[in-house]
Order: sequence, then C-alpha cells, then structure tokens
Amino acid sequence: MKIIVSIKQVPDTTEVKINPETGTLIRDGVPSIINPFDENAIEAALQLVEQHGGEVIVISMGPPQAEQALREALAMGADRAILISDRCFAGADTLATSYVLSQAVRRIGDFDLIFCGKQAFDGDTGQVGPGLAEHLGIPQITYAIGIEELTDKHIQIKRLLSDGFESVRAPLPCLITAVKQLNEPRMPGLKARMKAKKSEVEAWNCDCLGASQDRCGLDGSPTSVWKVFSPTRHVEGEMIEGETTAQKINTLIDKLREAKVL
Repeated sequence: MKIIVSIKQVPDTTEVKINPETGTLIRDGVPSIINPFDENAIEAALQLVEQHGGEVIVISMGPPQAEQALREALAMGADRAILISDRCFAGADTLATSYVLSQAVRRIGDFDLIFCGKQAFDGDTGQVGPGLAEHLGIPQITYAIGIEELTDKHIQIKRLLSDGFESVRAPLPCLITAVKQLNEPRMPGLKARMKAKKSEVEAWNCDCLGASQDRCGLDGSPTSVWKVFSPTRHVEGEMIEGETTAQKINTLIDKLREAKVL
C-alpha cells in the first residue's frame, strides 16, 4: 500500500505577529511547526502501513525551510520525504497550491490513499485537500474521525459532522482529510530524530513537475490576500446602580425600554 501525506509548515500560532504597516504576517524569527491537523494525517497513514504494509510518502510545498517539517515527518516514521519548492510557487492561493501538489502526486505515480489535515492553521480555508482530489479526479472523504474498514478496493470512514457522525465508503484511490480527534500523533524519540536528520529529503521544482507556470504562484491564483489583521472589539458598558438588586433590575428594565429593546 502506498500512502501520500500532504503537509504544511506553519508559524507557531502562539508566536504569530502582524506588521501593523503592511498587515502581513511577520515570519522572520518565528518558530515553525507542522500544521497540527497534518500530524494527525501522518499518524493515520503510519498506522495503516503498520497494519497492512507499504510505504508513507510525505510531500510539502513551501520555501526551503519547510524541509524541517519533512524531517519531523521522517522522524515520526515516514519512509520518504519530498520538498516541492520553486520561486514561481510563491504567493499561491489554494487553487494554485492544489494544482502544484497534484502534479507532484502524478510524478510519484500509483498510490492508494492521500491524507491531508482538514485545514491549515494559518490560512484556515480547508480547501487544499478537496482541491487536490478534484485536480486528480479521485473521490474524497473529509473530516475523518475514524477509519472503519480498509480493503484493497475501498475505504470506509467515520466523518465528523456539526451535529453527529456519518459513515462513508469510497473506492480507492481516495483522499482523506483528518480532524484532531482521529488519533494521537506519536512523539519521535531521539534516535528517530537523529536518523531523520541524516535522511535524504528530495527537492522538486517546477521543471521537475512539468507544471505550467501560468497555473502556479500569483499567476495561477484567482484570489489574493488584501490584508491580514488581528480582530479587535470595543465594548461600551454602563454600571447599573441601586441599593438593592430589585432596584438595579428595575433600572435596567427602564433603560432597555428606553432603547426599545423591550
């Protein structure tokens, strides 16, 4: 069984700062981590390979520093890591990103499953996984909270819904997006980290993928980020005075009637 996991390196959410003049994220000097939902995706793939045999291939599109996230995935137990990096990929929205990832998957060749996190902590769109499935023309099951059955022909997934759960079966190959409740990602030991540090991380650029540059980066992105900012809320209030609770309640009722709330 061949399982591909698409991951993203994101800023540590507790350390994110925003440039007040440009409204963009300040990434310099900010610690980066594997997108937490992607860790659940890696863990799901590793567990399936442990049960059924095969290999786990982890891919990530990003700048050279994204290699750190790939090495973390190798330390967790992935068999192969591929960094998809090129200047022409910069500024990609979810459509351009999913296109580039689909070209990488096509170069990898035959596969059984693709796992992604349900969304990235920085963009928070939840669109790249489904977009990747659409580019590849394969079925997708999102918000996986449990893997109920896997054969050489199909997979059955328990999906998390806003008001409950549902069980969905799809033929292979298939793309799955993982939620946090799917599993508990393993913590690599020192020996595994040392091995991953010495392991090869393949690097693929636009030419390697045979991707059309007009579909990559800003050129291939129909949407763009105009501004990023921290939401603020200003609330004005009034303290209701009174000698007793009853007096305070009556005063509040009078004010609400004056405001035509009551």
